[in-house]
Amino acid sequence: MASRMPALLLGLLASLTAPAIFAVEALPAAASFCLPNVAGAEAETSKVRRRPGRPIDRYELPVCDPDTTDNNAMTPWVDPLELGAPVPDRWRIVEAIGITTNLWDPYNGHNPLKGDLPVWGDDWFYSLIAISDTVLEPRRFPIPVGGATTARPGSLDTIGAGQTTVLSQSLIIENVIYKGDTVFRPPDWEFRFTPVFNINQVHAEEKGVLNVDPDIGGGTGLKRRDTFMGVQALFVDKHLRNVSDRFDFDSIRVGIQPFSSDFRGFLFQDSPFGVRLFGNRDNNRFQYNLAWFRRIEKDTNSGLNDITQALRDDDVYVANLFWQDFPHVGFFSQATLIHNRNRERGKIEYDKNGFIQRPSSLFEERFARDYDVTYAGYNGDGHIDRLNLTTSLYYAYGRQDSSRIAGADETISAFFMAAEASMDFDWLRPRLSLLWASGDDEPFDDRATGFDAIFENPQFAGADTSFVIRQNVPFIGGGGVALMGRNGILPSLRASKEQGQSNFINPGLMMLGVGADADLYPELRLSLNWNYLRFDSTAVLEALRQQGDIDKTLGQDVSVSLTWRPFMTQNIVVRLSAAGLLPGQGFDDLYGREAAMPYSVLANIILTY
Repeated sequence: MASRMPALLLGLLASLTAPAIFAVEALPAAASFCLPNVAGAEAETSKVRRRPGRPIDRYELPVCDPDTTDNNAMTPWVDPLELGAPVPDRWRIVEAIGITTNLWDPYNGHNPLKGDLPVWGDDWFYSLIAISDTVLEPRRFPIPVGGATTARPGSLDTIGAGQTTVLSQSLIIENVIYKGDTVFRPPDWEFRFTPVFNINQVHAEEKGVLNVDPDIGGGTGLKRRDTFMGVQALFVDKHLRNVSDRFDFDSIRVGIQPFSSDFRGFLFQDSPFGVRLFGNRDNNRFQYNLAWFRRIEKDTNSGLNDITQALRDDDVYVANLFWQDFPHVGFFSQATLIHNRNRERGKIEYDKNGFIQRPSSLFEERFARDYDVTYAGYNGDGHIDRLNLTTSLYYAYGRQDSSRIAGADETISAFFMAAEASMDFDWLRPRLSLLWASGDDEPFDDRATGFDAIFENPQFAGADTSFVIRQNVPFIGGGGVALMGRNGILPSLRASKEQGQSNFINPGLMMLGVGADADLYPELRLSLNWNYLRFDSTAVLEALRQQGDIDKTLGQDVSVSLTWRPFMTQNIVVRLSAAGLLPGQGFDDLYGREAAMPYSVLANIILTY
């Protein structure tokens, strides 16, 4: 009997992997077996593996004939197909073995809201992801004010009290309907709809900061509350074809869709409207994207897509290729070519708080510009033996309308490079970060050499726990222009990252960063970051401020953060961070020595279903 048992198990396994019917096929006579006709044989029957859903008392395994002297003589095998209906499909097989539906716990149950079984037909599935994102953020940075709007009459009327507090609550509901077996290949069809509901409240200590009308907000001008619903995804994805027996494929996606041009979000990370052709080759060794996107106007206070407004006349064309395990096993290389075509010349745009966004309040503020700029880049991410490495290189070239002389053009020629290296030592990962974005050292010639991105969101050098990356730092004397935008690292002197235009006449930046991640417990991570920041050139700042000898040293950005995942999953994530900018001589030249040290505190709770 022992020699025949593996054959039975192989027959059972074959039935579970059959493409249409999940029941045991009739086994050949050589695979038949019987139980000895001795006491306890009935009990042994209960230990034999059975088809899911079939009660044990329905099985009647053959026993050896006691009247024969040949113990190998057996009664014929009974075909399990005759014992009842087969399991209808592999999606319900877990139900047949006793696992029940559980809508609240996707880890310990069968959940149709998580794509565990079809909701329509044989292979149409639905997946729901709900995310609650709560942010409490006290912060302080220099704020420009005028004598007519300051909340503190008689005080210095150039730099006001910079304390503000942000409370923001977002609810993200991602709905996905897709068709097809997605274990080894993309879905045949995918429909995705992701609305985001946001309510935010900001309190400031100066008038004219939250709204151009200093009397708004209960007559004080010091508080603003706003609600908004944005659409961050609304697309259809069609699987066009498989090109190999390992499911290399081509697909096309049309609609509002998230896209990132590189691994760390240095150049373009947004959710625009567009058409994207993508796929892979050579057993997923090569991946490609060919895409056209048109940018969507953003809501001012939440930063979400505002589909109630017309699309911006701002197009992005993308062609890139990913090469896995090149030049080293474990390292991912990407070559990319991106063209940004902007045709917003002559258009004037104010945000919902009344501040002008296009044209930017720089130089003569004559008109919004047209520009064509092409980015050629290389990006890498992965590891080379024990060294974890991320690299990014971009060269931007093209032309733009002059921001100073009507009818004149300026040639764009700018560079960007960044690298972050780290190594794991058990629970500790130290890292080193380097970044350089070229600046414009002659703002009055016909060349624009300051690097700017299309829509950046860098996950680098501390990301949103860093003060400089997280905060929108105003440029005093720039007429509502920010030195650095929120969730950005480039000092691009835009009115805002969300609604402004790219600006290639800027001071540029050099950064050296040292940091470490320490997994104190499986649930708790401590991160430390120190970044030294220095302008590449201050000629633009000196021209705009009509101030000579602005030092290049901006300062030192120091931050610390704790990330707690109580269940060691992403379902509950609690983050607490604090960051400060230790002013350098350049900061003092721009904001004065009397300006208080800028800081920010971030408390963030993310709940995911």
